[in-house]
Amino acid sequence: INVIMESGRRRALSSVLSSLSLLCVVLDLQLDGVLGATPVEIEHHLEMGRKLLAAGQLAEALSHYHSAVEGDSKNYLTYYKRAAVFLAMGKSKSALPDLSQAIQLKPDFLAARLQRGNILLKQGNTEEAREDFLAVLNRSPDHEEAHDQLHKADDLELLQEEAHEAHHRGDYITTVQVLEKVIELSPWDPESRELRAECYIRLGDPRKAIMDLTPATRLRADNRAAFLKLSQLHYSLGEHHDSLSQVRECLKLDQDDKECFSHYKQVKKLSKQLDSAEELISEQRYQEAIEKYESVMRTEPNVAFYTNKAKERICFCLVKMKSAEEAVDICSEAHQREPQNIHVLRDRAEAYILQQEYEKAVEDYQEAREFDQENQELREGLERAQKLLKQSRKRDYYKILGVSRSANKQEIIKAYRKLAQQWHPDNFQSEADKKEAEKKFIDIASAKEVLTDPEMRQKFDSGEDPLDPENQQGGGGGREWPFGFNPFEGGNFHFKFHRH
Repeated sequence: INVIMESGRRRALSSVLSSLSLLCVVLDLQLDGVLGATPVEIEHHLEMGRKLLAAGQLAEALSHYHSAVEGDSKNYLTYYKRAAVFLAMGKSKSALPDLSQAIQLKPDFLAARLQRGNILLKQGNTEEAREDFLAVLNRSPDHEEAHDQLHKADDLELLQEEAHEAHHRGDYITTVQVLEKVIELSPWDPESRELRAECYIRLGDPRKAIMDLTPATRLRADNRAAFLKLSQLHYSLGEHHDSLSQVRECLKLDQDDKECFSHYKQVKKLSKQLDSAEELISEQRYQEAIEKYESVMRTEPNVAFYTNKAKERICFCLVKMKSAEEAVDICSEAHQREPQNIHVLRDRAEAYILQQEYEKAVEDYQEAREFDQENQELREGLERAQKLLKQSRKRDYYKILGVSRSANKQEIIKAYRKLAQQWHPDNFQSEADKKEAEKKFIDIASAKEVLTDPEMRQKFDSGEDPLDPENQQGGGGGREWPFGFNPFEGGNFHFKFHRH
């Protein structure tokens, strides 16, 4: 028992001692804060800050200036130097409080006054900027830069008024022209950029509106309205991923923002459906992809881009599924919606090829090439369609057997047997009929030979007749009979069918 008690006392004493040492550390830290850093330490931080600033290592320089300000909060120059680092980093908003602190500590510090006036002018705040320039001129009447900047402040004020008047009249073109000069003088003014973005939207140029709103989001501490507007603009242009990232920025500032949250839910749902549809296409699950794109049109029926995209991709899927008739209908609708969409023209051309309407396929490929001359796929597609058209004017083995281009081997053999029985020369009496039947029979046999041989069929599908003497390269070319013998020689010929 004594051993246990002794052990307990030791633990308690150890706990008290560690608490005391922790208390000493805390007190030491607090005292250090109260007493501040020594002049030598402050000087070291300023020197390091200066060296790092000269070397362009701004973040590291800023860290030393923070330490110098904390060590001596009454030194106006330290604030001024830290403001210079903030400006070099493009953080004018952070530089302003430091310049104001430097001016408060030393009201006749003209360099800080001038610098603050310049920032206020670039932020579009003409009234306060004018006060700073006048304060400089009050102490130094011949100060050239202060005179120039004061004139700029007057000019800016007049331009701002002119822009607002034009906007009020609904003259958005003039407003944009005037705001160009305003923004040149005050590039850090979010209000001017937001106003110009609004004009661009009214003038039907959302891309330029995006270019103005993007910097505007950084020029205000909490610019949820700009993030929401950016998200809506990207959404209207079909850029759902960009739309999603911008509305998320709004929710980072306030997760309970009702407008942003409502828009976020819509964009997220649509974006997920679009990504999922494309994934299904990449997995060749075309029917499921079609259903997903139909959901897209239900989710967002009011923005034309998404319906157009859905129709375009459904058209593509139907071609892949070889549903030629349905594909032509949907592709034609998509083409009406977007006459210059080369993908729709390409896919409709492929649907026409499935329907053996080669002239229409050639027309679609030619039209698509007018919009994109350099596209290799369109060039190859057009060449193939032209070959097929030329070929169709000769022998079309699919037409001879009366099967579709997507027919399988069994269907081909079945059609061949039926026609071979029908056109066997023994079925005909007159010499003329026999000759006609022989010709038909040879075509039927040739069609069966080509379409049941995968290699020959592939050649034929790409626009080349493997039995055409013109296409034969070297030995064995131009056989008159597909099986290398004349089945009608030697009088009484009995036709036999062999099962494959």
